[in-house]
Amino acid sequence: MTKALRSTLMLLISAWAITSQACASSNDFVRPAAPSPSARPSSKLPNLGRDKHGMPFYHPKQLNRVVRTTAYTHSEGDHLVYGRKNAVGTRLLYSKNQRSAAADWSVYPLGTKFKVKGQPYTYVVDDYGSALVGTGTVDIYQPSRRLMNKWGRRIVEIEVVQWGSSAQSMKTLAARTGYRHCARMQKALKKQAQHKQTTQR
Repeated sequence: MTKALRSTLMLLISAWAITSQACASSNDFVRPAAPSPSARPSSKLPNLGRDKHGMPFYHPKQLNRVVRTTAYTHSEGDHLVYGRKNAVGTRLLYSKNQRSAAADWSVYPLGTKFKVKGQPYTYVVDDYGSALVGTGTVDIYQPSRRLMNKWGRRIVEIEVVQWGSSAQSMKTLAARTGYRHCARMQKALKKQAQHKQTTQR
C-alpha cells in the first residue's frame, strides 16, 4: 500500500468515525411536546404584532412562547464556507446539554438560552441567518442532513431561561453591516436601545 493511499484511507476512516459519532449521539432524538395554551401572547402585555409567517412577536417579559422553528446543518450549501463554526467563530454546539440555534439577534440576542418543551437540552443562540431576520423563527442546529430533515419545520413551545446581550450582539454586528441582514439587525437593536433610554428618562 502506497503512502498516499494509506493517507487517503486514514482520512476516510477519520471522517467515518466523526460521522458515526455524531449519528450515535443523535439517535436520542426527542420529539418536542405540544405547546400549551398558556404560552400564547399574554393579554396583559403589549401586542407587538406578527411576522411574515403569521407568528406573534412576544414581549420580552413573557418567557414561555410558541414559536416557528426550522433546522439547519453545517453541510448545507450556504453554510459550507463556515463549516462547523457559528457566527462568532466558535464551534457549533451539539451535546446532551447544550445545542446551537440561530435567530434574529434583535429578537433573541446573542447568548440567549432557551429550552424546547419536551426536550432536556438547553439551546444557545450563537448564530444567525439572513432568512431569519425580521421574524421570530428560531433555526435549530442539527449535525446531519438526516436530523435536519427529521426536524423539518415545527411549531414548538420554548422557555427563555436567560436573555443574551444586545450590546454584545451590536458589537459583533458592527463590522458586518455591509451585509444587508446584519445591517437590519444592527438597526433594530439600536432602535431598541434608544427606546429603553427614552423610557428610563
